[in-house]
Amino acid sequence: MRRVGSHAFNEATRSFARQANAEAATSLAYLLGLDWRLADRYRELQAREAVSKQLRKAASDPVLGRIIGQTAELRGQIAIAEHRVAEIQRRIENFRVVPEYDNLRAQADQTDQRIRQLRNDDVIDRRNLADLERAVDETVDPDLAYLETAYAELGVVLGDQVRRSFDDVRAFHGSVVRNRRQHLDEEASAIRSRLQEREAEREQLGDRLAATLRTLNEGGALDALTTLQQILAQEQAQLGALRHRFDAAQALESNRREIKQQRVGLQQEMESDIEERRSIVNDAVILFAQYAQALYGANREAYLRIGPGETSLKIETHIASDNSGGIGNMVIFCFDLTVAVLAHRSGRAPDFFVHDSHLYDGVDERQLARALTLAAEVSRQEGLQYIVTLNSDELDKAIRRGFDPAGHVLEQRLTDSFDEGGLFGFRF
Repeated sequence: MRRVGSHAFNEATRSFARQANAEAATSLAYLLGLDWRLADRYRELQAREAVSKQLRKAASDPVLGRIIGQTAELRGQIAIAEHRVAEIQRRIENFRVVPEYDNLRAQADQTDQRIRQLRNDDVIDRRNLADLERAVDETVDPDLAYLETAYAELGVVLGDQVRRSFDDVRAFHGSVVRNRRQHLDEEASAIRSRLQEREAEREQLGDRLAATLRTLNEGGALDALTTLQQILAQEQAQLGALRHRFDAAQALESNRREIKQQRVGLQQEMESDIEERRSIVNDAVILFAQYAQALYGANREAYLRIGPGETSLKIETHIASDNSGGIGNMVIFCFDLTVAVLAHRSGRAPDFFVHDSHLYDGVDERQLARALTLAAEVSRQEGLQYIVTLNSDELDKAIRRGFDPAGHVLEQRLTDSFDEGGLFGFRF
């Protein structure tokens, strides 16, 4: 029964607005005698595809996409995570607990600090050594001959006493220079000795530090091993999550291909089923055409098409229009009458069907009279009851156009009169 509130009079093959084609076709396939289970598989595939589309949409979202992701990206992340897990596992397998690990680490720090201090001392001593060597080079005997030349040019003849004074000064100054050079050489020698001693100490400390670091690298403290094991557990958990996301992304991407393949296979199965039930399909096509011709004449093109579609069982109805009003409603009338007859013949429907007066809104008086006459005749032949609600003025139009209501109008009438009005014994 079609409800105008559900927009059921908009299209012949739908019982309410925005009804999915696959859902509508499943019910009609059952009533027409086709394999409704095959038709229903279209609906299942459509539901799967709707979910798949939503998931793909979520996967492409920059925020929600982190939950699933893309297989290509996840494959690379899994490879990196597997490498990290393998590296940590290798470190744990080669790990050995070193006694007094903290003491060894402290010794290593002290040794490294001492080596750094020795290097700093070397820098200072080398700078001082360079200054001493430069000072030694600059320490030379003074040349006093220029004084005699200066005195001669001035016309002064130096006496022997003055010359002896110059000789004493020269000897004294040479002694000072020699003492300074000797002192500088001694300081430089002392610095070289300290550099050699520190070099030897650095080599010893370097060997000791290397041995300590090897011991520390080969093993560690028990808490370090525990930390490694905790890190391994975290990395394994992340790897497991990535693999689950990869499986979900792979299933999502392959699901689309599977749906497409199943849809093609289902379309082929539907084609085979329709071919096997060709007699049923022919009966529906012929009945619809006969009912349309009864309303509009033999020259009016009318057809009912049933065949496999890509997304559902395709059921199409058509009556060529001549710009007369209500022809879409008469398509519904012919289709409903066809389905009711075939379903009743095969025991898939009750022995009555119902139409509301909205079906005849805008229908030409001639078609209204012919439709009521046709429904009465088919109901008598098929053992059906056609229930139709009509306003009295609409019924009068049909009567004027030749419809005989005798034996069809119910004698019981409901009124809203004050004295006798009521409905099923109740007063309002």
